[in-house]
Formats: sequence, C-alpha cells, structure tokens
Amino acid sequence: MRLAEPLADTDAPLARRNPTAKVAAGVLLAFALLASVDPVAPAVAIGLELAGTPLFGVRYRVLARRCWPLLVSAVAVFGFTLVFTTHRAGTALLHVGPLAVTGDTLVAAAGLALRLVAVALPGLVVFATTDPTDLADSLIQQVRVPPRFAIGALAAFRMIPLLADEWELLTLARRARGIDAGRNPIARLRLFASTAFALLVGAIRRGTRLATAMDARGFDTGVPRSVARPQRFGLADVALIAGALGVGAVAIGASVVSGAFRPLL
Repeated sequence: MRLAEPLADTDAPLARRNPTAKVAAGVLLAFALLASVDPVAPAVAIGLELAGTPLFGVRYRVLARRCWPLLVSAVAVFGFTLVFTTHRAGTALLHVGPLAVTGDTLVAAAGLALRLVAVALPGLVVFATTDPTDLADSLIQQVRVPPRFAIGALAAFRMIPLLADEWELLTLARRARGIDAGRNPIARLRLFASTAFALLVGAIRRGTRLATAMDARGFDTGVPRSVARPQRFGLADVALIAGALGVGAVAIGASVVSGAFRPLL
C-alpha cells in the first residue's frame, strides 16, 4: 500500500513539472498507443519510456519494485490470449492437444501484453513523482476542478494506507478471538468475505464523516477559495506534453514503417 508515496528525486528535471502536465502527458500517450493493435508500437514506446525514466528521478530498481504486479498482469494477458482467443489465422507454430498457437495469435497476444505495459508505465512514473496534495492543488488551479471533488479525492487517496492498516487490525482481532481459517480454502474465502464486508462498512462510515466535515468547512458553498500552494504551468510543462505526443508519434511511425501497423478501428 506504499504505492501512494512518491519515491522519486524531487529535484529531477521532469519530477518538478506541474502535476496536471504529467497526467496529461500520460493520458495523451496512452490514447496514441491505442491507435494500433500491433506489438511494434508499444515495444518502441516502452523503450522510450524507460529511457526517459531517469529524467523523472525514478531509479530502475524502484520502478521494478512497483512494476511487478503490472508485469504479472501482462504475462497473464499474454497467456490467456494464447489459450482463449478465437482468432487462429496464420501459420501454425505449436500444437499442444486442442491448443493451436499461430503466428497471428502470437502477434495479437504480444501486442495486448506490451500495450498494457506501455499504457500503464507512464501512470506509475507519474504517481511515483507526484505528491497527491500537489496534484489536487493543480487540478483546482489549472483544470478548474471543483474543490469538493479534488479535496475529496485527495482524502480518499490518503486513506488507502489506513485501509491497509485497518485490514490488518481486523485480521489480528479475529485471530485473537480464535477465528482462523487454517488451511481450509473454503473457510479462508468466507473469512476474506466477512473481513472485506467489515472493512467496507468502516470505509462508508469514515466517508460519511469526511463528507460532513467538508460541508462544515464550506467546500460546497461555491465561494471562491484562496490558494495556499500556487502551482505554476509554464513552457517546460507544455514541452513535456509535446514530448509525450512525440513519443506516441515515433512509436506509431515505427509501426507504420515496419509494416506491422494494424489500426484498432
């Protein structure tokens, strides 16, 4: 649950950029990569993204620790696509019982897995280099998001570690009362469901109290609020967004030049 904490060097050139600019760059790059379903474009994009990661002040070791769930998901997508796809055109490469792996199937599976990594990697880097408070301030000042929504989202983001601690507390409390599933998988599933329900009830109560507190502080009055932490949006932020578009253009261009370009629509 420590994924919510920035682990980057805040003095790095791109880590100092406006949070809204970083989010916009990641979103635009993701949309550019969705234009094609081939594996060449996301592979080129991943290479360029990894090359630019040090400019955000994120070490590759730290990025690897954060990316392992993403890599596991990509491998799972690759495997499920190979097994369950209904498109079996192309040259047969492997036959294992009823499973037939063809060239087109392999390309499609690799394209989906690589695209998942290429689209999610900028988001991981952005949240590794962005303080949630700065992001909420930037959304209010640059995007004109209502303060009630931005501060509420910030509070929810800050509560993620609290939910992890509360889950552990509920588990220890039940174990102290002799409620333990042992090695029984059915009992484990029931205990997980009951613990999740208790956590959900606690989260709803905490959210209700938070909403009442925000209303008491006038977050929904519509009166203009002062700014305690100004967020600047300058030419360097525009250059970051343009750079993200350039990465997307290079990736799609490499796909077209290689002849692998397969438009999504």
